[in-house]
Amino acid sequence: MSLSVRSVQGRRGTADFVDVAWRVQAGRGTAWIPPLRVMVRDALDTRKNPFYRNAERELFIAERDGVRVGRIAAIENGNHNDYHGDRTGFFGFFECVDDPEAARGLVDAARDWLAARGLETIRGPMNPSMHNDLGVLVDGFDLDPVLTMPWNPPYYDSLLQGTGLKGVRDLLAYFLESGAEQTMPERLRRLAERQKRRSRLTFRRWDFGTFEQEARLVHRLYCASWEGNWGFTPPSWDEFWHLAKDLKALLHPDFTFVGEVDGEPVGFVMIARDLNRVLRKIPSGRLWPWNIARLLFGVRSVRQGRFVLLGLTPEYRRRGYFSMFAAEVARRAAAAGAEGAEASWVLEENEALIAPLAAMGLEPNKRWRIYEGGVR
Repeated sequence: MSLSVRSVQGRRGTADFVDVAWRVQAGRGTAWIPPLRVMVRDALDTRKNPFYRNAERELFIAERDGVRVGRIAAIENGNHNDYHGDRTGFFGFFECVDDPEAARGLVDAARDWLAARGLETIRGPMNPSMHNDLGVLVDGFDLDPVLTMPWNPPYYDSLLQGTGLKGVRDLLAYFLESGAEQTMPERLRRLAERQKRRSRLTFRRWDFGTFEQEARLVHRLYCASWEGNWGFTPPSWDEFWHLAKDLKALLHPDFTFVGEVDGEPVGFVMIARDLNRVLRKIPSGRLWPWNIARLLFGVRSVRQGRFVLLGLTPEYRRRGYFSMFAAEVARRAAAAGAEGAEASWVLEENEALIAPLAAMGLEPNKRWRIYEGGVR
């Protein structure tokens, strides 16, 4: 059985590339929840997505005897290399059947494309950057995936390692169950309340009537909060605004708020409704009229969410402020009758966030991995 790997371009090529995920994952009795195809196409759109104003990508599909069995995108992220001063290339949107030869062919095609552009390292998966979904799931396969967090078969880890790539960072998820004692023990809740009174910390909800103004504030806080984290590259305002507009309809007004000390913003929380609870009913991933109606009406009843963004400016990270934010989320969740939310993802070395989560009795329930290697 012969294997071929080819690059694809244009509208038809992109549609074939997107469709590979359904050929690999759909109908196999897995926990995979199909994304909306329009959202995947948006992440790949070099004309409309502002990420590509300083980035380029090439799409590759692997075929065995004419049947599509895998895909990969090779990505040059100019913002990353300008910011970090390195020559790192990326891969993303990886999907593959359990076929080591096909996986090697795909990764080698991405390596060749990156090497031809003078890049020295390949890292991923990034779909297409750290501000989108990323990583390969390596633990937590029996749990439902939440909004924009990848699910893949367990063999993906061995496939990628078989191409010579090595894991360089793990990303963790924690589930904060509303109303459960372990979510916010009474002792920790009282401590957080005392700290809040002493710190003069107050919380205010976003004003969705001035959504762009609020997004600009959070963009500034996000860049300040994440600066110095492994692999972080500040998104441009246009890139952040593009993502924020996509999330607007999913953000829960009770769980999208800013923390202020004496009126000065110091941190923020953004929790979105878990659209996957609705997407599981749209296996094709296509926005037919009846599926649009499903989305519009279904999302309103979703009582579970995901922390899509959370940040504290550096001077407040180790003063117990994460616990105060967690206590506020728990209070709001109880009042709203929410089921809970997944905090994902958390960098494995982020002790400033992992320590208070551990103090709440929480342990990671999912793990994703980022891989890296030389281009040749």
